[in-house]
Amino acid sequence: MALFSKKEAKAEDVHFDVLPNHLGIIMDGNGRWAKKRGLPRTAGHKVGAEVFRVISQECADLGIKYVTFYAFSTENWKRPKAEVDAIMALFKDYLLEAKRDFIKAGNNKIKFIGEREGISEELLRLMDEAEEETASHTGTTVYLAVNYGGRQEIVSAVNKLIAEGKSEITENDISENIYTVPECDLIIRPSGEERLSNFLLWQAAYSEFWYSDVLWPDFKKADLYSALREFEKRNRRFGG
Repeated sequence: MALFSKKEAKAEDVHFDVLPNHLGIIMDGNGRWAKKRGLPRTAGHKVGAEVFRVISQECADLGIKYVTFYAFSTENWKRPKAEVDAIMALFKDYLLEAKRDFIKAGNNKIKFIGEREGISEELLRLMDEAEEETASHTGTTVYLAVNYGGRQEIVSAVNKLIAEGKSEITENDISENIYTVPECDLIIRPSGEERLSNFLLWQAAYSEFWYSDVLWPDFKKADLYSALREFEKRNRRFGG
């Protein structure tokens, strides 16, 4: 299966009057999903990666312009080495598979955000190739946050501006130097947790939030639709 799976038939014709321009998704609950079934945590990550494929393509099919998936945080390196190694191996397998099949990604563009330090040279090469091979695409931009932290992202932007000789930094300067588009309209977090966990801190200043008890490996298109229906109902005042 490719990184972006083929469009599946819908049970109904889904239409939304309002969609987020930038959607953030925290893919949480893989380990707990596996534990509930007496499986190793890596089994949860594998199923969660399949869900990513389905949901990322569905976001593109719906016409959402930017989607950022929180895949691996800067704090996740603290997990047991065997689990981290398994996640990275799984990541490599999917990138290799995707590389062979990017033509089926349609017009989607993929970008990786986060620190490169700690990631193997082989993975970095595959990530760079994935970005290069979809750079000319003009459809949905799928950001995959790997070795990512929101605080680190802001610090990185500020340090870049200092290196350029900036002596006074504005909000607009930071917005133009972070990894993704500055405003995130809606953040989805399944698994029952109700916190941001260092995700898109700058972009989430006026984000709407949608939480669910569904663990990420069990997350379905219907759950995505529920979040988007709720977003349609929100009265966004942006502090006004």
